[in-house]
Amino acid sequence: MSILDEIVASKKQELIEAMRVCPLEEIIAQISESLPVSFTSALAREGINIIAEVKYKSPSQGDFQCQLPPRQLARLYSDNKAAAVSVLTERNYFAGDIRFLDEIDQELPEIPLLRKDFIVDRYQVAETRRSPASAYLLIVSCLSEQELADLIDYGRELDLDALVEVHDPQELEIAVEQGARTIGVNNRHLKTFEVRLETSFDIARRMEGEEDYLLVSESGIETHSQILELRDAGFSAYLIGSSLMNSEDPGLRLRELQGEN
Repeated sequence: MSILDEIVASKKQELIEAMRVCPLEEIIAQISESLPVSFTSALAREGINIIAEVKYKSPSQGDFQCQLPPRQLARLYSDNKAAAVSVLTERNYFAGDIRFLDEIDQELPEIPLLRKDFIVDRYQVAETRRSPASAYLLIVSCLSEQELADLIDYGRELDLDALVEVHDPQELEIAVEQGARTIGVNNRHLKTFEVRLETSFDIARRMEGEEDYLLVSESGIETHSQILELRDAGFSAYLIGSSLMNSEDPGLRLRELQGEN
């Protein structure tokens, strides 16, 4: 069993208990009528749109150097022109917590938040809408085609944006066919952890000339020049986690990636 399969199996077990404690109907009843801040609008702006990530550990890299509290870290990102903030909410493997979203929102109610987790059920999408998040991650390799389509559609019903993550051309085809409009290209293979920036360029070539899609490059982005190359290839935004979290000064690192230092 790969680490990805292990995480998804763990998540499904966790959901059984969560649904017992608080059924889906209760989650839905707690959803605010006010609409979330638009995630896709923030990514479509002119300039370098970085989605800066709050994550404290990963199975492949262990604990990250930066361990600032979520709201303090998000404030640092916002002050240094992050377009949005990605928040790991998976607890067992990434030391995340869905409560981080509320903590950040108390500090920064105006910034779009992406809930990054292993989402496999409508329950988690409703949980995301109950939180202050604007968007949620769907990983094509974790879902059947029908599950992917259902979770994209359900998010739209709840006024959330889905960032649909692909790793290769086959997954791209599935994502597009099932209704994805914001497509994340993960340069880190989730089963081997190998990082290849060429993955993004390959997907961008296949999407050339297509309209009404937003492309987000994820993982392995280390330099401003790489961001410029990705922008020229057709990407609108860049999700960056490890490079920031392994820095002594994430704010300075963010400015460097934007070409300001």
